[in-house]
Amino acid sequence: MNTRSITPTRLVLALATAGLLGGAGVSLVSGSRAHAAAPVTLPPAASAAPFAGAPDFALIAERHGAAVVNISVSGTRATSDDGEDEPMMPRGRLMRGQGSGFIIGADGTILTNAHVVRGAKEVTVKLTDRREFQAKVLGADPRTDIAVLKIDARNLPTAPLGSSRSLRVGEWVLAIGAPFGFENSVTAGIVSAKGRSLPDDSFVPFIQTDVAVNPGNSGGPLFNGRGEVVGINSQIFSRTGGYQGLSFAIPIDLAVRIKDQIVATGKASHARLGVAIQEVNQTLADSFKLDRPEGALVSSVDPGSPADKAGLKAGDVIRQVDGQAIVASGDLPALIGQSAPGQTVALEVWRQGERKSLKAQLADAGDKAAVAQADTATGQGRLGLALRPLQPQEQREAGVDGGLVVATAGGAAARAGVQAGDLLVAVNGTPVSRIEQVREALARSDKSVALLIQREGRKIFVPVRIG
Repeated sequence: MNTRSITPTRLVLALATAGLLGGAGVSLVSGSRAHAAAPVTLPPAASAAPFAGAPDFALIAERHGAAVVNISVSGTRATSDDGEDEPMMPRGRLMRGQGSGFIIGADGTILTNAHVVRGAKEVTVKLTDRREFQAKVLGADPRTDIAVLKIDARNLPTAPLGSSRSLRVGEWVLAIGAPFGFENSVTAGIVSAKGRSLPDDSFVPFIQTDVAVNPGNSGGPLFNGRGEVVGINSQIFSRTGGYQGLSFAIPIDLAVRIKDQIVATGKASHARLGVAIQEVNQTLADSFKLDRPEGALVSSVDPGSPADKAGLKAGDVIRQVDGQAIVASGDLPALIGQSAPGQTVALEVWRQGERKSLKAQLADAGDKAAVAQADTATGQGRLGLALRPLQPQEQREAGVDGGLVVATAGGAAARAGVQAGDLLVAVNGTPVSRIEQVREALARSDKSVALLIQREGRKIFVPVRIG
């Protein structure tokens, strides 16, 4: 078997096809996807006075650079050879990688990214004084990309923790890490945005910065102007695999909550609502008579889930959770994922042109792999569908009580993605089982309609402009 060094970078997702970015060929790249101490208490956000003027970057690097460590990992990952004439044969491939981390406990407790140590059999931590230690992984949480390590050392320098809640857009920030293996490199920039939802990390409300972050920076600290850690550098957007001005860090408030769970139990738990959701665009907002295109549109509800028990229905638009506004659909899984299993949350939903208040007791996301996900669909023009009622046998096979089969699809509905053989379940959130109900829904609609389509057991709202 050939052994080769691999760059600890993962190309995760082409975003242009998801309609999330205007450019083509954009991919989400980890900055470098590459244990037990007393919990670290964060200072209250209100106690941190806003930082005025340019920070002393040299002083921050001098004071806290020694708390930043280089992490090297090795292990094996399963691979396969897929030939046309041979079955898939799993093999092990030697994996090597590098990342960063920072010391939060003088007894050797270290925070880093989960992807830095993923699949590692051996984790080596190198300090700035060139000492090296074999680290134990106390636990890792892939959902938030947080891992906690422990090395056998004492009286180590530590990085002071701040609060990401008090961080402001436009504020100076500084990163220390090991891009491409260049240890203890310092880069700086400003906070570009807060609360960013990324496609494959829906549980994390990322801090977006323009700090130069590259493969090897992952797991390293992001400091504010006072020299406090406010985030953990994790990912970048890039067409090249290197830094192009968009970097993302995990808020330290979230990281500490996950760290405390890992230290206490060896793992982290997340809550689950039990819905599939999609973005509300202008066409859907018009269809549901919303004043603006905000919220998370429920396309399906898992039977027996907290959402089901709370009375959520397909077609509901979730606008708030415990008083916190849901603007983009990705805000919902981020809020729910940070809640505790068993916690009861208050939901404000938009249903049939009216606001409704519901309460849901959240379940444990670990009990079911399926979690809320975002889907999108677009279309315009007139409807153009030929429909027929389902026969009783077809209803039983589809697992529905009503619905209409799309015999042929043309016009705007076809351009929006509706196909012959699809099952039309609802129009603008109202279940349909007769063609007259569809006509009535269309007569009440002005510019657009939202068709709930079921295909191969999966449901999604398809907005179609009719005027």
